[in-house]
Amino acid sequence: MSLPPGFLDELRNRTSLTQVVGRKVMWDNRKSNQGKGDMWAPCPFHHEKTASFHVDDRKGFYHCFGCQASGDAIKFVRETENVGFMEAIEILAQEAGMEVPKQDPKAQQKADRRTQLAEVMEQAVQFFRLELKRGPAAEARAYLAKRGLGQGALDRFEIGFAPPGWENLREHLVQKGVDPELMLACGLVKKSDKGRAPYDVFRNRIMFPIRDARGRAIAFGGRAMDPDDNAKYLNSPETELFDKSRNLYNMREARAASGKGQRLIVAEGYMDVIALSEAGFPASVAPLGTAVTEPQMQLMWRMSDEPVIALDGDKAGLRAAYRVIDLALPLLEAGKGLRFAIMPEGKDPDDLLRAEGPEAVAKVLDEAIPMVALLWRQETEGRVFDSPERKAALDKQLRARIARIADPFLRRHYGDEIKELRYQLFRPQRGGFQGGYQKGGFQKGPRRDWKAPPPPTATAKASLLASGDETAEERLREAVILAALVTCPEVAVEFDEQLDSMRCRDPDHAALRDVILRAIGRESDLRDMAEGAIGPEALEMLLSARHVAVVPCIRNPGNAAQTRLTVAEEFAKLEAHLGWQAELTEATEDMEDLADEALTWRLAEAAKARAQAGRLKDEDDAEYVIGANGAQVDRAEKNALDSLLSQIRFDKGQG
Repeated sequence: MSLPPGFLDELRNRTSLTQVVGRKVMWDNRKSNQGKGDMWAPCPFHHEKTASFHVDDRKGFYHCFGCQASGDAIKFVRETENVGFMEAIEILAQEAGMEVPKQDPKAQQKADRRTQLAEVMEQAVQFFRLELKRGPAAEARAYLAKRGLGQGALDRFEIGFAPPGWENLREHLVQKGVDPELMLACGLVKKSDKGRAPYDVFRNRIMFPIRDARGRAIAFGGRAMDPDDNAKYLNSPETELFDKSRNLYNMREARAASGKGQRLIVAEGYMDVIALSEAGFPASVAPLGTAVTEPQMQLMWRMSDEPVIALDGDKAGLRAAYRVIDLALPLLEAGKGLRFAIMPEGKDPDDLLRAEGPEAVAKVLDEAIPMVALLWRQETEGRVFDSPERKAALDKQLRARIARIADPFLRRHYGDEIKELRYQLFRPQRGGFQGGYQKGGFQKGPRRDWKAPPPPTATAKASLLASGDETAEERLREAVILAALVTCPEVAVEFDEQLDSMRCRDPDHAALRDVILRAIGRESDLRDMAEGAIGPEALEMLLSARHVAVVPCIRNPGNAAQTRLTVAEEFAKLEAHLGWQAELTEATEDMEDLADEALTWRLAEAAKARAQAGRLKDEDDAEYVIGANGAQVDRAEKNALDSLLSQIRFDKGQG
């Protein structure tokens, strides 16, 4: 079956090879560089322990240095799914949201026609470039020189000039034997409403050729030299070659520069892109006369995981940025984001370059803020939150915005960041409160004398929980989970999702967690991988720590059933502890504004869940006695408490 011209190019543009291959391999995070699309893994086509399978996401190509397998996304799907060419196309097209065209017997004719149109566009590029050197273009040349563009820049970006007059380009192409119908199909001329011959679309304008990812001229952008012209910038209409929502200005050159490590900059217009590129920022692109579209966003993320949106420092620039946020929220994925560089007020990147040089632009780009910060600014700037109603309205709006993020883990991180920004906004406004509420507001009462607590005993000081910070319990439970899985790695696959979402407070814990996840499927290598990640001494310290060594499955390594119960119980306790902390933090903030029965009920339920998670598995079999207050008390816990109290009284008597 013949596919329409350009379909496979579009499919490859929309497909991330890293995502396609990632379903079949486990990436080697130490060797891979996700930011550059440079990924390594053990080869899925032959058995190996080392990561010799390389994926270059920017080029859309894979190669194994062991078995020499290589190809693109289509070939990978064919080989791994054991399907034919068209079946692989259908699989990838469905994932990319594209519909595979039905069989077209005229596909070759269409391919030939697109080739013809591209040739006509190239002739137009050459015509405009020659016209820039002629007499009528003197004013245009002066303008370009004033903007700091030398001959080198004019040649690199193939800048030209459409002379005044209604038929200059048309007559030139007719002399070259070009059919006027092809000129119409290219968007170079328009039909006359008065029955005359077609006339030139671009007149008295500086011309900027627009090329696709393959380097073909597909359209033009023209800047008017007449200040009274209705359109300062005019783009080609959409044609068989040109879909403005799926292309970017300077895309081919920017993709190559981004692949070499340059950060991708998204500017507003052609002149900004040219100025940035000439100043040492070659990975610069611009949308084509419209706001950024979803396909353009995906193109940017194919080139860079975190493009920088360079904004003009005015209200219009901010409005454009806010539109980008609205577009990007539903499309966000882990590792795919945006940053925003806001130029000084009243300046665009070109203005800043000419006024202060590349160093000033680099400084603004280095200070680019993440999207969540600009989202917060959009919702809070210029507003006053001096009442519960206004604060509640802000919370409601922010929840609605964040809810548009499809990825639940990313949505949670956005929520955490927003909560921290909210805390910083409202917390300084809350003064200390002592006394009670009287008519006219809260009144200060007399200060109470405060006595420092007695110093801790040596036994208390030795406690890991007491000597740690508020995250100590988390770190202790994380250590038990990781140690248990290191001693019995075949159980890890049952807890892969919980492990992946576990926020490790200790860097060694984080490294060990990643190693355990990577070792799923090759458990025999885990010990060596763990020692390589954190060092043999650190691993031995973890396994011999007092709070770890006493765990039954650590004392009896390899017992899968015991390990499974231990890890499940520790995850439950950890989740309950984190839930309790979250409720307590939020309730503390709410308590200062309004305390009610619902709030105390929430705290009670969270405490109950935490206590329930902390129970031993055989607690229902425990012996109970009646305490002094009439409540049931675990006999073992009561005996331990009585012993502790006796010791305290003895120490006090000795003192």
